[in-house]
Amino acid sequence: MTHDYKSTINLPQTDFPMRGDLPKREPQWLAEWQKADRYAQIQQKVAGRDKAFVLHDGPPYANGEIHIGHAVNKILKDMVVKSKLLAGYRSPYVPGWDCHGLPIEIAVEKKHGKPGEKLDARAFRQKCREYAQEQVDGQRAGFKRLGVLGDWSHPYKTMDFRYEADMLRALARIVDNGHVVRGAKPVYWCFDCGSALAEAEIEYGDKQSPAVDVAYDAVDPGALAGKFGVDPGDAIVAVPIWTTTPWTLPSSQAVALGADLEYALVEGPARDGRRVLLVVASALVEPALKRYGIDAPKVLGHAKGIDLDRSALHHPFYPREVPVLLGEHVSAEDGTGAVHTAPDHGMEDFIVGRDNGLGTLNYVGPRGAYREDAPAAGDLSLAGMHIWKANDAIVDLLRDRGVLLAHAKIEHSYPNCWRHKTPVIFRATPQWFIGMEQAQLRATALKAINDVRWVPTWGEERIAGMVAGRPDWCISRQRTWGVPIALFVHKATQEPHPDSVALLEQVAKKVEQGGVDAWYELDAAELLGDQTGDYEKVTDILDVWFDSGVTHFCVIGQRPELQQGDAAQYKVMYLEGSDQHRGWFQSSLLTSSAIHGRAPYDEVLTHGFTVDASGRKMSKSLGNVVAPQKVMDTLGADVLRLWVASADYRNEMTVSDEILKRVSDSYRRIRNTARFLLGNLDGFDPAKHLLPVDQTLPLDQWAVQQAFDVQQAVIAAYERYDFPDVVARVQNFCTNEMGALYLDITKDRLYTMPTDSHGRRSAQSAMFRIAQALVRWLAPILAFTAEEIWQQLPGERGESVLFETWYDGLAATQGSPEQRRWWADLLAIREAGARVLEGMRKADRIGASLEANLDIYADPALVARYTAAQDELRFFFITSDASLGPLAPRADEAAKVELADGEAWVSATASDAAKCVRCWHRRPDVGSHPEHPELCGRCIENVAGQGETRRWF
Repeated sequence: MTHDYKSTINLPQTDFPMRGDLPKREPQWLAEWQKADRYAQIQQKVAGRDKAFVLHDGPPYANGEIHIGHAVNKILKDMVVKSKLLAGYRSPYVPGWDCHGLPIEIAVEKKHGKPGEKLDARAFRQKCREYAQEQVDGQRAGFKRLGVLGDWSHPYKTMDFRYEADMLRALARIVDNGHVVRGAKPVYWCFDCGSALAEAEIEYGDKQSPAVDVAYDAVDPGALAGKFGVDPGDAIVAVPIWTTTPWTLPSSQAVALGADLEYALVEGPARDGRRVLLVVASALVEPALKRYGIDAPKVLGHAKGIDLDRSALHHPFYPREVPVLLGEHVSAEDGTGAVHTAPDHGMEDFIVGRDNGLGTLNYVGPRGAYREDAPAAGDLSLAGMHIWKANDAIVDLLRDRGVLLAHAKIEHSYPNCWRHKTPVIFRATPQWFIGMEQAQLRATALKAINDVRWVPTWGEERIAGMVAGRPDWCISRQRTWGVPIALFVHKATQEPHPDSVALLEQVAKKVEQGGVDAWYELDAAELLGDQTGDYEKVTDILDVWFDSGVTHFCVIGQRPELQQGDAAQYKVMYLEGSDQHRGWFQSSLLTSSAIHGRAPYDEVLTHGFTVDASGRKMSKSLGNVVAPQKVMDTLGADVLRLWVASADYRNEMTVSDEILKRVSDSYRRIRNTARFLLGNLDGFDPAKHLLPVDQTLPLDQWAVQQAFDVQQAVIAAYERYDFPDVVARVQNFCTNEMGALYLDITKDRLYTMPTDSHGRRSAQSAMFRIAQALVRWLAPILAFTAEEIWQQLPGERGESVLFETWYDGLAATQGSPEQRRWWADLLAIREAGARVLEGMRKADRIGASLEANLDIYADPALVARYTAAQDELRFFFITSDASLGPLAPRADEAAKVELADGEAWVSATASDAAKCVRCWHRRPDVGSHPEHPELCGRCIENVAGQGETRRWF
């Protein structure tokens, strides 16, 4: 007699599919969120919370499609924001864009020509504005596709009229606090940009340069040699310098020595038959003289640098005397220990010159050619010659004059413009600076750094070192597309108008209505009246690092939702790549210190850059670029997000197609766990069926306790921004505690027991709690999948998991030490049993574990501990039978288990009992019931009786 028992089995049912089909489904979720205005819903839901956490968006530059670095940055930010929402914070996120600057100018120039060619300056700026908006729209779509939640309808843009006006108000505060100064100081200068550059706009690359040793002859040889106790007779006495920039020699105004360095007077190579004596740092005599062709230096005497101060030297090719001066920057590490000093072309040179009354000569023009007033060097006319070409000409001139001691070509690291990838120079030009010293800005900023939480911690030392050593910040640029330094300066003195702060506010009001064109079109008389004739408008624009550096003032300081409000706890985080210690982190720190006397942020998180599997940077030329668009179109944004969360962002982040494939496999394991939980919650109504934890079976209590432990670790990991640890713990939980253990064990109970039985509802209660917790753990990382899981959970719930906080339904399951040991020992025994069963499978003695009977032999104390659960142990081990008895002779293949207070042995035999067609257990009572000859006794009770009773598993 055969029956179909399929209708008596509770098989899982769910609309949550096994295949995520993310590339197709994620855009549908995006459309739903946009229609519902999900961000606004969340902000309304959390508005009353007494904690606020603002992750302030560092503005990406509005140029080009988003790349993998953008994806890393925005996903990390999104994970922080969402984890803070779940932790009970009000956590708004306002995205922003940096919209001014040269790359946009260049893009517009390619299409419309330079300002003044096809378009006037106003029309050109409008084209820049339109281009930037197109880039914003494109990038915004890309960021939203990543699943990043934010106020995308109301971002901040540095080109917004209100923002431009608030930039001028920020500038006014900095001026008012005494931090802004105008002066001709050496700044990085790019010939291609035709403008000064910020330090953060510099990158380094290899460059070949001429390295020359040049003799500066003493005006009074006897006086200089006499400092060494030497009478030179008719010898030439000279101080040789070493430089890789011969083109700077026309601007040379001094030779700097180290005050405490020891110098030697040595025999040098003869010149025109005359003896030559050279002053060289004692530590550098041998390498220097070797360059001059002398292998056995002859030292005539020694003197300290301070003793040589103010000695007079001849310029190597101009009829000009140059003094010996002392400089703290001079060392005996390389060269000769003497540094030719051109205040136009080096900050250390400038400082030495300033301290000794030397000005700047300004021989080099903005495009890299010497100005027309640059003096000729004998027959060599420098006027109009580009400096790179002048290098060789000046070397030839030095050789002809007999002062070239050595000449070689060297490869060395050299500063380049990060946009044009071309070499830059230091060039002294009239610029506007935020001074680091005059109003104690450096000290204020360094103190502020100590009050910030830096993640990773090395960020503090890195930025502190940069701030401690940085020069004054040049904030002026000679460009068209940007916010003007809207100051009036006196035509004669070049000093700002004494009422500059009030005037800036008046200009800001006009800019707020008409944008930056309001400044260029402003009639000065409207503000200055009778003083108009004495003043002129500044035409320079502000450095784009100033644009983004004052977002704390122009965005956080202006938007109510980003301010503290009634929140008792309030934190602001900045999160960017590690290059921003010298960029946005620093510019923001300096402007906030100048305005408020403190840092703009409470926490700073730094992430590394993306590299391929070989550790190489992403490059189109190398063909190793991983485009986020392609990943989202093939694998889905959630797989990309899972990779970001899994990678150690504190270092370089390795990504490749193979790595993403492995991440995709990990995603499927997590998804399948969620699917199993949801499938077995079919028909479960938590309002009716959810059992109190203490009324569930011990195995279910154990599972919930394991989830509690994981949740505590996950929350702590999110708090310290350790996303890889979150992923590892969730994956391990899904794979080990759930997939390999709990879910496998409970299948029998869920499938075979009556639908409304206590044993089945107990398992469903545990699974409901675990699913409620799991979906929250995943929400910051798997933006789309978490919402998909949330919609499938039974019972009443809000529209989004992000309306919730961490699940509190696990808290009653911490477990006593005795309970935890009970489970730990039983799991150890189960692991040993699994090894035995695997050996039997490999030997083809059994197929599935239900074809075996398990025998456990243990110390009496262990037997006593598990005797009460003995009748149900077979369900825990997923075998057809399991016996528990005292230690006795065992089969050879038995496995030993060492426990804290005893030992156990596990062996197994193949069952020869008949197989129940319903539960697949092999039991001796199969066939004992005439009406159900294919069922075991337990299944008969579950089908035709009151249902079995489970007390443990």
